[in-house]
Amino acid sequence: MTDKPFTNDDEATDGWEKSEQLALEAYELYEDGRMSLALDKLRSAMELNPCEGSLYFNTALTLDALECYDEAIECFRQALEYYPDDPEILNCLAVDYTRTAQYDMAISIFEHIERIAPDFEPAYCNRIITYTEMEQHEQAEQMFYLAQQLNPECPICFYNIGNSLFSRGLYGRAIWCWEKTASIDAEHPQINYRIAQAYWADGQTQKARQFFLAELRRNPGDIDILMDYAMYLMDAGQPWQAGEKLRWILELKPAYAPALFYLGELSRLDEHNAQAMEWYQAPIDADSSMPGPRYRLAQLLLDAGNIDAARSHLQRELRLMPDDEEVAVGMGNLFLQLDCHEMAIQCFLKAIDSEHHFGQACLGLGAAMMKKRDYQMALHYLEMVMQTNADLPQSYLYAALIFEHLEDYAMASQMLHKGAACTGQKRRFLTARLKMMLRKITRRRH
Repeated sequence: MTDKPFTNDDEATDGWEKSEQLALEAYELYEDGRMSLALDKLRSAMELNPCEGSLYFNTALTLDALECYDEAIECFRQALEYYPDDPEILNCLAVDYTRTAQYDMAISIFEHIERIAPDFEPAYCNRIITYTEMEQHEQAEQMFYLAQQLNPECPICFYNIGNSLFSRGLYGRAIWCWEKTASIDAEHPQINYRIAQAYWADGQTQKARQFFLAELRRNPGDIDILMDYAMYLMDAGQPWQAGEKLRWILELKPAYAPALFYLGELSRLDEHNAQAMEWYQAPIDADSSMPGPRYRLAQLLLDAGNIDAARSHLQRELRLMPDDEEVAVGMGNLFLQLDCHEMAIQCFLKAIDSEHHFGQACLGLGAAMMKKRDYQMALHYLEMVMQTNADLPQSYLYAALIFEHLEDYAMASQMLHKGAACTGQKRRFLTARLKMMLRKITRRRH
């Protein structure tokens, strides 16, 4: 008796069974933290059974774990073709839209969930994050209270609204929310770390240290936490301990550019400039796209009189253009010293919208325009400085120089007298300089 050949139904059943087995193996790998292998298994399972919606959903979750959010979005959308109004899939999709800064899409999905499943609490909870990213904090709080009505003991809700409060500088309220999270779920990821950051920002340094150490006891090899703790130690005036943590990071990850850079910062503060330059070169070799090291190298090289090398590093740093307005102002001042006026202007314009650096940015623009002999624009920016910070002597000194050049000695004299009346750490030096200039102008008038 011969064996009966497989029918199409038999082949389909066999494929389905193999797919199920692969999906089970993928689940076990996922639970074991072996995400890449889990993803391979799931993709093989989908090839055998492409019409199983749960495979797309599980694949998307695995892609999320691998931080491949754009690919995950596509898989969630494919899963929705089989389960079009599944609130869990919709919620995950909205979360990934938030992660990829597609906030309008995320809000649209969350609102859809609210219409079809108004009791699905995670959608309110996660919408807190979206509104926080959009800086719409009142709406974030509304979502928090809606979620509370459905689940008053949700640790993630307290955690998410804590992020909103922290971003607004409401550190005390953020701490209360995060401590509430910890009381509900003591194992919540990085909760001690977040509490430490809030206490640090609030100026409660001892409390911050306590929670940093608690987090490090739980996660001693977490590089992000170690890095932040090193920054805390530097801020607390403990450079030796900070250096110890930075070297610990390099034991775990030898080419970690931020740790290399801040070891350079510690050497520079100790005035070990040659050693600092070696540290600053190391992160450039490790990560050429990292802003900061070239700027510091340019400072040290300029101080050492190596003009060409300083200019080269600073020009390369300008291509990266860091977001830090204080660094932009510093770079602008270095470019002024190097007589690179157009590049200086680029840097100062980067910082002109900053509340804390507006005056320095306008002062730098005034100086750059003065060096370019665009005196009207220079006076325009200097006047902006005088209107917002009347006690900044340099603005009057630059204005006096311009009026002297324009042979308007009355205005030059007026600017010098105003500058001499300013207060500040450099008052004696500036006053002496202004008086000397005043005598020079008086002689020229007679």
